[in-house]
Amino acid sequence: MGFLNEGINEVIATTGGNAAPMGIICRNGAFSMVLFRGSHTEANIRKNGWVVANLTHDPVVWVRTAFDDLPLAAFAAVEAGGRQMERLKKCEAWAAFAAKVEHETAETVFVTLEPLGEEVVGSVLRAHNRGFAGIVEAAVHGTRYVLSRDPALKALIDHHLAIVRKCGGPREREAAAVLEEYIR
Repeated sequence: MGFLNEGINEVIATTGGNAAPMGIICRNGAFSMVLFRGSHTEANIRKNGWVVANLTHDPVVWVRTAFDDLPLAAFAAVEAGGRQMERLKKCEAWAAFAAKVEHETAETVFVTLEPLGEEVVGSVLRAHNRGFAGIVEAAVHGTRYVLSRDPALKALIDHHLAIVRKCGGPREREAAAVLEEYIR
């Protein structure tokens, strides 16, 4: 896959009417994911056997998909490897995978991914924005915070949102405000 790098690639995964921030792991040319049991993403992968990794630089989409469902109008049909799938309408690029559950623990599911196709939808190159990176980190901590109310997670969220306010643009600051509403 041309635009996914070695390591963990942060993407918005779509799996049939569902979108959620996920890490696509790339190690030695092999792709995989680790999912939490009981998630919509896990249920859809078991049911449909596919996932689409969407690249988007919209920080509000990152926050909304971490905590809520997007309307069906946010998705577009795409065909890859002879399968019908869904991607985000407003992504910059997408990569489609066949997905297979390989093993499970009490809390997680390990999924192997087989590349089926990819497309660059937009052609805008963007510099890395520390505010955007802060939103991704704050959203990860936020999803765990709403379950546990752990003060250490709240401190991490506050740290990252301070970076967002200092280094981000208007859309990152909007995403920070949306995130704060979700974690109240």
